[in-house]
Amino acid sequence: MANDQEVEPQFGHAMRSYFQFDASYLPLNHGAFGTYPKVVRDRLRYFQDLTESRPDDFFRFKLAGFVDSARGAIAKNLGVDEGDCVFLPNATTGINTVLRSLVFEKGDVIVHFSTIYGSCEKTVEYLKETTPVESAKILLRYPLGDDEVVAKLRNKIRALKSEGRRARVALFDTVSSLPGVRVPWERLVKVCQEEGTLSLVDGAHGIGHLPLDLGQVRPDFFVSNCHKWLYVPRGCALFYVPAKNQHLIRSSVPTSHGYEPYPIDGQEEVFNPLPVNKGGYFVNLFQFVGTMDIGPYLCMEEALRFRQEVCGGERRIMTYCEHVSKEGARKVAEILGTEIMENEEKTLTRCCFTNVKLPLRMGEEAGQIKPADGFAACSWMTQTLIREYNLFAPPFFHDGYLWIRFSGQIYVEIEDFIAAAKVYRELCSRVEKGDVSRKEGGSMR
Repeated sequence: MANDQEVEPQFGHAMRSYFQFDASYLPLNHGAFGTYPKVVRDRLRYFQDLTESRPDDFFRFKLAGFVDSARGAIAKNLGVDEGDCVFLPNATTGINTVLRSLVFEKGDVIVHFSTIYGSCEKTVEYLKETTPVESAKILLRYPLGDDEVVAKLRNKIRALKSEGRRARVALFDTVSSLPGVRVPWERLVKVCQEEGTLSLVDGAHGIGHLPLDLGQVRPDFFVSNCHKWLYVPRGCALFYVPAKNQHLIRSSVPTSHGYEPYPIDGQEEVFNPLPVNKGGYFVNLFQFVGTMDIGPYLCMEEALRFRQEVCGGERRIMTYCEHVSKEGARKVAEILGTEIMENEEKTLTRCCFTNVKLPLRMGEEAGQIKPADGFAACSWMTQTLIREYNLFAPPFFHDGYLWIRFSGQIYVEIEDFIAAAKVYRELCSRVEKGDVSRKEGGSMR
């Protein structure tokens, strides 16, 4: 067997040749939309061509076998049962699937942190309009220690109990989006288990980003995008529900052919035109959820193969991504004269994200940026970075300050962070001089 130097490429700019980037573009925001290697692209096109060559044959008779193979591959990678894993287009769909499946009663509460992803919070707000459920938001102002985050969740659940209400489900991240910090999700799951609350883990930044031991942690529901960090094409997410909780998921979103209504005397059974998957009701629910391009799901094995055979395995990838993100952020903070968002335990940066404070003076005095204008400044910088500087690492507003979120990845080097720091230093100078457009824009997940 060849030694590591012969089989493992050098991470950094040399890896760009495996991907499809514009030669002049500097991507420091992998966490938003991800990307995938050329070999995975070729596999995607193979399945698209196969689909178009015999559409009916593919969707009716071949699709189930291909999807089962992909489910088996990711289940093995995570050390869980294949029957507990299905695919969805994205993590937001998974969050909706769980929250819209649960039957809420008066006094039920959805507990979540203030750092919840925006579309998920809007889902909670919608359910408050259409069901008896209420919500309880726990404020997080980073940097925070893990113990404090865990205590906040436990205290909130117990406070609700003392009020005669029930924390029906707690929704939290593996790694939050903005700010991009590692969340002690494993400990939060344990709190839920001890307090009798369902745990719903938004692992949008999970698979391919962090080591995951779902079988050991045992969350009640877990969803994770595969198109962000695992090099699978968009959109593809894993939806993991252990067998003991699958009865709580009555329908996919949207409801499709796999759904089986409870029988009513005298009512005819609704015809399902597609073959039924032998994996059981839960698997069959998500086998065919409307006509769409299933190609991304079927690229799972090729993506895992690339990560193992070309990149040297999950640990090597994650170690480099975390390292380059941390070291690059240190350089950025030095150049900007600011700081990295970190707690005393140094756990916030145990992931592939780092956040660096921008050197803009926030306040109401002359020469300062008013906090109310912070979002306008973010929107302007978001557009200007891409249009004028051909690079991107998203700015965002948190707890009265403006920050940058950086993504570490196998195709970037520390010098890329240095280049971004110099651009941001120039942008901050322009903001202070009033060179800010109030055109609409926004940060990205």
